[in-house]
Amino acid sequence: MGEKEKNMLIKQADLPAVLAELKKLYPKVIIPLKHRNAWELLMAVILSAQCTDERVNQITPHLFQKYPTPQALAAADIKDVEQIIHSAGFYHSKALSLIESSKRICEVYGGQVPQSMQELLTLRGVARKTANVLLGDFFGKPEGIVVDTHVKRLSFRLGLTKQTDPVKIEQDLMKRIPHDRWQWIGIALILHGRSICPARKPVCSRCPLAPWCAQNGVKSAV
Repeated sequence: MGEKEKNMLIKQADLPAVLAELKKLYPKVIIPLKHRNAWELLMAVILSAQCTDERVNQITPHLFQKYPTPQALAAADIKDVEQIIHSAGFYHSKALSLIESSKRICEVYGGQVPQSMQELLTLRGVARKTANVLLGDFFGKPEGIVVDTHVKRLSFRLGLTKQTDPVKIEQDLMKRIPHDRWQWIGIALILHGRSICPARKPVCSRCPLAPWCAQNGVKSAV
């Protein structure tokens, strides 16, 4: 029986225990992307799509040295930006997103990164995942939960959702996770997915969440 067939939603009564174990592992979470302000974080998150944080952190010092402000990047030659960010992958679309989002920040928002979901989603290259990183981890006012491939995988394995669409997964998590944990839970699951619970060969013997995990076939029923 595959993981998908095993999945059952975890009992809400068991959820505090799961969150407590996860909190022991990751009491404080910090975005691993280097940044000095909201705009730099936004640019870094756009670059991080299908790219490692380590690679992004190698690229952004040069990018921000040459283009230190939204105004500077908005006026940049796209070919030059493409050359700087080439190793991040998908550099054509990412360069355009960096430039166009910076332009809109300058032209519509007075050079300041907007602080609402609705406004952030008007920026090129920004979907809910990116907006949630900015709102929760920089501005401290989460309107949702970050859902990337790690969060998607662990949410399913832990029985927090049966959905596969990131938007629907986020909706399920928002219903089940207390609001004051929204900012923390996404990053904690990402860190756990990277260190202990990758897609292949999860280290279940080291995982305190194993009793609730579909990987072990020992899920709680609703």
